[in-house]
Amino acid sequence: MFRRLNDTATLMRGARRPGGATTGSRTPPIPPRLEVLALTANGGVATRLRDIEDSWRTALGWTVAPWRGSPAQAVPEHLKFLANNLPWAVSSYESIGQDIDDLRRLHAECVAVAANEHRPGRVSIGRCPARYDDGTLCRADLTATASSHRVRCGTCGARWETLGEWKQLREQQDAVLREDAGVAA
Repeated sequence: MFRRLNDTATLMRGARRPGGATTGSRTPPIPPRLEVLALTANGGVATRLRDIEDSWRTALGWTVAPWRGSPAQAVPEHLKFLANNLPWAVSSYESIGQDIDDLRRLHAECVAVAANEHRPGRVSIGRCPARYDDGTLCRADLTATASSHRVRCGTCGARWETLGEWKQLREQQDAVLREDAGVAA
């Protein structure tokens, strides 16, 4: 599916599939489909699969693998790793449910884009206020969508799923802003 998304015909609005009749114009339709770019460029499918692979490697005590070239080169490698280690993850990895949810959501996004379905947009909701074990803040950008009540930090894995947790997220974000400003809580 990734190969299908990662071709010019999918990227350009109104472009025909290979083998179809052409208009003779050499000028591509503009603008490109940003939802396709979001999945096929850096930060898309390859990055999201890499993040899951890296968390599994960390849990196994293995070296985190370096980036493996372009997204088109990396996706098959990430998928092979995840498929080969899925039995271990299902039986021994605590966060497997979250990763399966992420994979399902990623698959659904790819299917929707390939079928040219409209996908709800994401909005920025601030920075991640979670702290690592050493006390440093994650500060990754967090986004939310109207199609899901869950927020998950793609960097540290922190999650907020219920209304109460959303309120806690907001309070934590406000506390970090006050801390950054030097104001006592």
